[in-house]
Amino acid sequence: MREQRVDVLVIGAGPTGLACAIDAKRAGFSVLLVDKGCLTNSLFHYPAHMTFFTTPELLEIGDVPFSSANTKPTRSEALEYYRKVAEHYELDIRQYQWVKTIEGEDEAFTVHTRDRFERESAFSARKLIIATGYYDLPNRMNIPGEDLPKVAHYYHEPHPYYDREVLVIGGKNSAAIAALELWRHGAKVTLVHRGAAMHRHVKYWILPDIENRIRAGEVRAFFNSTVCEIKLDSVVLNTPDGRLEIANDFVFALTGYHPDFEFLKAAGVRITEDANRPEHDAATLESNVPGIYLAGVVIAGDRTNEIFIENGRFHGRMIAEDLKRKLR
Repeated sequence: MREQRVDVLVIGAGPTGLACAIDAKRAGFSVLLVDKGCLTNSLFHYPAHMTFFTTPELLEIGDVPFSSANTKPTRSEALEYYRKVAEHYELDIRQYQWVKTIEGEDEAFTVHTRDRFERESAFSARKLIIATGYYDLPNRMNIPGEDLPKVAHYYHEPHPYYDREVLVIGGKNSAAIAALELWRHGAKVTLVHRGAAMHRHVKYWILPDIENRIRAGEVRAFFNSTVCEIKLDSVVLNTPDGRLEIANDFVFALTGYHPDFEFLKAAGVRITEDANRPEHDAATLESNVPGIYLAGVVIAGDRTNEIFIENGRFHGRMIAEDLKRKLR
């Protein structure tokens, strides 16, 4: 087991984690990042042809311009941009290192990790920044059949589902986009949402498209409905007209995601009753555990729609200012 000592260790190498590392490094501290996946792992697992809802400049970190040929950048452009930023700042990023435990206290933390081959490492740091996001943990429905191989909580691309009966569960942007793309590539799409209509937060250029497809009968939709069981060749729905069983080959349960609350609790961070928000100082982002800072969407608890790359990217500056006051 090898050990490396740094001033600041950042857990999570997404855009917010990178921004935190850059700001800490600019402040003169030695910095190390660890991530259980690849660089910007969550972005990598977004749909292959995804287009962001925002503009390139709102995704920028480290004062590095994000050049794009499009008004709204694509996933592939964003991945390239963050690779270039990491290279520009010569960030020390340990990919595929899963953090298992955090020991010690302020000024003397030890972070234990394990790689893909079960090899263990340990890193020592004076301060920790947890920027682990939320995309790795889907909100489960806890229904029979949810663990069948045909069920996925992530949508990537449409081709494998041509001419198949596909159920999309959800009513927000991800569900609308998946349903539309699957239908346009030949899948037989059914959408189920517990609400009375598509969610009001669906983007204005997507909402009329999915609503028109539903009105035309091209995408079959059940509102005020839930899935109560997933079987090998069908799904059972609870609808306003009663229980209904329909043919099905694949299910995309796009029911949202949540931060890793258990990981935060194991590190000693208290979770409040206010939407499961981790306790932290709003001015410095230091948690109730001295020396452990929180950045990005983990701060929002269950309300993951409050923090995005656009505002989470500034958390590094807030933390760096506090680090300059406390680290000598």
